[in-house]
Amino acid sequence: MSQVASAFAISSIKDVLRIENVSLEDRGMAPSTYELIRRSAEFNPDSIALTFLLNGNSEEKPYQLSYAELFAKITQTANAFHRLGIRPGKAVSFLLPNLPHTHFTIWGGEAAGVVNAINPMLDSEHIAELLRASNSEVLVTLAPAPGKDAWSNIIELRDRIPELKHIVTVDMGSYIGEPLQSVLPEGVFDFDELIAQCPADHLESGRIINPDDVASYFHTGGTTGTPKLAPHTHRNEVAMAMIMAMTMGFSADDTTLCGLPLFHVNGVMVTGLAPFYAGAKVLLATPQGYRNGSLIANFWRIIERYRVSFFSGVPTIYARLLQVPGAGCDLSSLRYALCGAAPMPVELIHQFERKTGLKVIEGYGMTEGTCASSCNPFAGERRPGSIGLRMPYCEVKVAILDGNGDFVRDAEVNEIGTVCLRGVAVFNGYLQAEKNRGIWIDGDWFNTGDLGRMDADSYIWLTGRSKDLIIRGGHNIDPQVIEEALHKHPAVAIAAAVGKPDLNAGELPVVYVQLVPAASVTAEELLEHAAAHIPERAAVPKNVWIIETIPTTSVGKTFKPSLRFDAIQRVFEEHLRCLDAGLKVEVAADEVHGLLARVYVTNHNDALKAAIEQSLSGFAIRYKIMRNDC
Repeated sequence: MSQVASAFAISSIKDVLRIENVSLEDRGMAPSTYELIRRSAEFNPDSIALTFLLNGNSEEKPYQLSYAELFAKITQTANAFHRLGIRPGKAVSFLLPNLPHTHFTIWGGEAAGVVNAINPMLDSEHIAELLRASNSEVLVTLAPAPGKDAWSNIIELRDRIPELKHIVTVDMGSYIGEPLQSVLPEGVFDFDELIAQCPADHLESGRIINPDDVASYFHTGGTTGTPKLAPHTHRNEVAMAMIMAMTMGFSADDTTLCGLPLFHVNGVMVTGLAPFYAGAKVLLATPQGYRNGSLIANFWRIIERYRVSFFSGVPTIYARLLQVPGAGCDLSSLRYALCGAAPMPVELIHQFERKTGLKVIEGYGMTEGTCASSCNPFAGERRPGSIGLRMPYCEVKVAILDGNGDFVRDAEVNEIGTVCLRGVAVFNGYLQAEKNRGIWIDGDWFNTGDLGRMDADSYIWLTGRSKDLIIRGGHNIDPQVIEEALHKHPAVAIAAAVGKPDLNAGELPVVYVQLVPAASVTAEELLEHAAAHIPERAAVPKNVWIIETIPTTSVGKTFKPSLRFDAIQRVFEEHLRCLDAGLKVEVAADEVHGLLARVYVTNHNDALKAAIEQSLSGFAIRYKIMRNDC
């Protein structure tokens, strides 16, 4: 019998309250992630826990592990880390793509000490800062391979960070039976050789894991400088796995496809620990996940072959999948798909559902809440554009704050305010103490920085990030209003609205557009379309800029900071063009100067400097005039 019963079906807020009448502890909550997986291995030893596709081809032979085999690998990994000196409170970091070894590292690392997830696509300085901030003593990364130059960066990291005592490497060739590197540098260990020497049936440390012990660090926020580290306890993660499994109705009959990266909480929790709790199958779809073009091209055939019942993605993934033919594929196994990380345009939801017949469930969560806090009810009314009802054991409220960010009162029904979180899955604060200023309001409520409202039926509606609002002459414009209108145009694949600086209004709305492949439309035609479909006159964009690809984060979420930087650069260059001085503008942000535009001048002189200063003085953007002597 499944650990997840139909009694957890949620159709309204009344069901959430009913479920909460029984505590998670009374529902048999495991004290640690290690114990959670041990119980599933004991209950379903021979069931497939993990299926791995190396190439994203629906016909390839997969690598598979049963629950018993997965738990044995996790135990061996925990013992190997313990032998390398990892203890409770000590961190092991990983720089890995999506591999079975990544799961061994995550859950084995949490059983031995603390696991620190690092995005391999960060620059080397960010990686170094995260290693230092987490005080990591072990780093797990890919083994050196012919034709790859990343290995020199790893050795350089070890040399720069004396706290980093050991490097453990995963040889990708092990998945095809052809090791890529036979000789490792001194002081570097091969992952498989290391764990082969360790027992698989018990923890050598004899550790008794406390639910409030820190299990992991996940980095969040920070496009420049050091990203913030959010510690999660074992209680946080086990509670989130149980809550998700209940909410989504996971059972041992399900197969969940993981295409989001395992350095991000969505991939780890939604398509990792939650299905492991339910004894379900996890299909780990290529090391690169959704960034693998072969996976996207073969997506519907893979769904058919492995009888996938659930997958999770972000809006840009759904926009890409809309362009993939699925005719003739049997998609009857699919029950639903989850969209999170960013609001999904309503029109994109409708298009996707019309094409696939699949229900798209919008949800909401943050790293600071261990992953998810709300979603549209699977057994109730879905309200497109809403992030649904709060999940069981996850408290959500909308608060009115004053100009200093201090709590004033709870918002009324449908009154827009700041979304706040509280509950068993919410973290206790960032690892770096200086990052915790102002994050708690009204006692122990976490300030998400998101703006939203809650309707009379307790459905939550996001109205934007406070920093994403376009403020035109003191008037707040929600970028979603603009994006929704553009997504109604058949040529538009993705739209992202931001503010451009303006001398009179402060900001004016503009929108960047990525077109559907082979589509042909002009910016002027899209402007006309926007004007016809945006009811709020002030929100009609002043410019539509068609670009080849909308920039995204490592999880596929639209990355608006780079669009804001581009908008500032376009405006400044246009504004300075009359000076005809071969000026070049670059816009960036750093923790010292904040947002900063650099104006590079070839023919530098006092008169030109004064002219530039006069021209830019009315903009609320910091700038610096630089010599360009190249």
